[in-house]
Amino acid sequence: MTTPCIICCAITGSLPRKEDNPAVPITIEEQIESTHEAFEAGASMVHAHVRNDDQTPSSDPEKFARLKEGVEKHCPGMIIQLSTGGRSGAGTARGGMLPLAPDMASLSVGSNNFPTRVYENPPDLVDWLASEMRTHHVTPEVEAFDLSHILNAIRMHEAGILPGKLYVQFVMGVKNAMPADKAVFDFYVQTMKDRAPDAQWCAAGIGPNQLVLNEWSIAAGGHTRTGLEDNIRLDRNSLAPTNAALVTRAAALCEKYERPVATWQQARDILGVPLRGAA
Repeated sequence: MTTPCIICCAITGSLPRKEDNPAVPITIEEQIESTHEAFEAGASMVHAHVRNDDQTPSSDPEKFARLKEGVEKHCPGMIIQLSTGGRSGAGTARGGMLPLAPDMASLSVGSNNFPTRVYENPPDLVDWLASEMRTHHVTPEVEAFDLSHILNAIRMHEAGILPGKLYVQFVMGVKNAMPADKAVFDFYVQTMKDRAPDAQWCAAGIGPNQLVLNEWSIAAGGHTRTGLEDNIRLDRNSLAPTNAALVTRAAALCEKYERPVATWQQARDILGVPLRGAA
């Protein structure tokens, strides 16, 4: 039986601004509305950041709480994944939203270069974030920018450091990190199959690589991520009008490769993420 494809929508991120694309949702209300549209288009998971009024990134737990409450109300059952990324805070502030007990949270398990800086994820911070996720029963999505991150995630999961089912996302196309290279992608997929056969994996491509990684991942049997955080365009000549438009494009690729789009119920079953409060 073909595994349904989980489509994650990364709605906002920390970098895209209204000046880049007016569709980028900044306020909590805009993010809730955009998530609802993406949910109706087929996204069963939302990857969420929050912003200040001036569009700069924030790690304010109160903002995350309002966003989480709104998504739960308007997108019942959708998997909510909050970001612990380093652009919106430093040190333990990056995990300040974990006591909200979201379904999932992103976790980078190693450092790497970004376009203009080092994305620092020292071992003590990684261990602390993982500990907070265990405490609050949050399933991590490991964001792997390098092969070493994949191997480290497998080791940490085997050691019981990472809670829940292992879920690894290959992030490709970030300048100065891993490019969108098909041979490397194929090696990543085979590494997961060989070393963590019970795990699940997905892929995200940055900028024009988004569509490329959507197709590679869906064709190879993995899950995929789309959204305005990673890519603000539909093509070279036109901006994406909504997050939902990017989800619709990914869903069309699922149809092309005869992969059903996962419902939120199927996504939770595949990832072992129970609905909070369910009997």
